[in-house]
Amino acid sequence: MSKYYLLLFMILLATSCATKRQILYFQNTEGLSELADMQKFEPVVEMNDVLYINVSSLNAEGVAPFVKIPTEGTLNNQNPLLNGYLVNSEGNIQFPVIGSVAVVGKTRMQIQNELSSQLVEFITDVVVDVRIMNFKITVIGGVNNPGVYTIQDERVTLPQAIGLAGDLSAEGNREKIMIIREEDGKQKVTNIDITQTDLFNSPYYFLKQNDIVYVEPSLKGVKQSGFIPDIPALLSLFTVVLSAVILITR
Repeated sequence: MSKYYLLLFMILLATSCATKRQILYFQNTEGLSELADMQKFEPVVEMNDVLYINVSSLNAEGVAPFVKIPTEGTLNNQNPLLNGYLVNSEGNIQFPVIGSVAVVGKTRMQIQNELSSQLVEFITDVVVDVRIMNFKITVIGGVNNPGVYTIQDERVTLPQAIGLAGDLSAEGNREKIMIIREEDGKQKVTNIDITQTDLFNSPYYFLKQNDIVYVEPSLKGVKQSGFIPDIPALLSLFTVVLSAVILITR
């Protein structure tokens, strides 16, 4: 009987504990030769983005025609997105005086240079600043603080997003982090294993605007939700019942 109870104890221990491999982030870093270059990444503009475009110069009167005037009804509105430039379904914005400007697939710097080259005909010392106003990501699932996060500098990595969400919870599956991303008008889904260093050279290391990060529940999380039986609890119940039967029939 002592051997039987020892065997049950070992089974309980094995089914109730997580292994080190399931918990640690970024394992096998010694095999990683290079990390993604943070300086080379720059997001590109997509359809339905809202751009902030500021035109400045020492010549205040010369700049005035190129400053977007808020439409009636938005003057007292607290949502600054309503006063930005919406990228339409054709990938363009409508800019004062210049008219239609193609922006989809371009970086902020490319748009700034293009606008500056056209505005220099009207203002010699023009300075153009472009920002993506709606750069946000959504982090849900097995994290401590799920939510929608606005990224001010338009640059965020998957580990940083997890950090913003308060890190993965104890029930979060580190080996199955789903990223939902829209590309060319279609939703694409990929799974990332954050315990491996392959993440650093993945195209999903840097997140794009409107990405959704979903951390799937681990086996422990699924069991706690009640969708599948808790194996250690069942084994404990089986042990109690078997012990009672042995005592009664002895």
